[in-house]
Amino acid sequence: MARPITLFTGQFADLPLEELADKAKSFGYDGVELACWGDHFDVNAAMKDASYCKGKWELLKKKGLGVWAISNHLVGQAVCDNIDKRHASILSPSIFGDGDPEGVRKRAAEEMKTTARAARKLADVVGHEIVVCGFTGSSIWHLLYSFPPVSPDMIDAGYKDFADRWNPILDVFDAVGVKFALEAQPTEIAFDAYSAMRAVEALGWRKAFGFNYNPSHFGYQGVDYVEFIHMFGDRIYHVHMKDVGWSSVPKLAGVFGGHTNFGDVNRYWDFRSLGRGNINFEEIIRMLNRINYQGPLSIEWEDSGMDRWFGIKNAIEFLRRLCFPPSSTAFDRAFERK
Repeated sequence: MARPITLFTGQFADLPLEELADKAKSFGYDGVELACWGDHFDVNAAMKDASYCKGKWELLKKKGLGVWAISNHLVGQAVCDNIDKRHASILSPSIFGDGDPEGVRKRAAEEMKTTARAARKLADVVGHEIVVCGFTGSSIWHLLYSFPPVSPDMIDAGYKDFADRWNPILDVFDAVGVKFALEAQPTEIAFDAYSAMRAVEALGWRKAFGFNYNPSHFGYQGVDYVEFIHMFGDRIYHVHMKDVGWSSVPKLAGVFGGHTNFGDVNRYWDFRSLGRGNINFEEIIRMLNRINYQGPLSIEWEDSGMDRWFGIKNAIEFLRRLCFPPSSTAFDRAFERK
């Protein structure tokens, strides 16, 4: 069976789920990855209302769509972050509260536990695994550029903080049989292959923790995004198909972005609609085949220079043309003498 192609709803949370589902189906999507904001999926409602998950599933089934993942990036970000006023824009008032950093982090951690339990309820209704995708935040992201000098002890303390905060959350994931998939990117505890390995090691290699693979966050950094799949093959729990373009010549705003907004012509890199950037998606498909990844390919659509409806239609057309199953036999087997 071909991997389902889904649409991540996070960038479309301004629309009611039913309206977005109609659009996704009309463009040929097999399902959606439900964002835990907007009206798409409310983890607290899922826990309080016994009919909530069934209602969501019935809506999607009626549209001919499936679901294999929910995503709570915004809340997960606050678990390890150094909290400031920016977080008020991505968190509900019940989590941000009075803004006291430790209080915010603790409430975010509890909400991620609730997310695991809600994913279990949805899984029981749909009859298959539901992965939770998201962010972890990081207490040491601001130490990326090592000046004033950053000691190894400071970095070690950051990974210990990550483990101390996420292990109790992952205990709940384990208890309910749900996996958490970190989308490794800048601002997270894992943002390349090396830091991803440190994150896995900090958690003692526990299986509840893996990755929501997204090549767009690696390519412009110079990270080998295909080898990342090979390196973490047994921990690729979900896949975001998202493109990024980077310049072949120097630009005025480099890899760090120069405090410019996405879409600025002076940037070295920018997110692009699928197939419009520099990512080699054929090599990604080949490596996903090699590790026998059978989950969905979820299109996360971002492109400052393109109409979004044109973009998500064009993106799935590109991906449908590109996808192919692995070979079931050696290509030269017919040469063998019998």
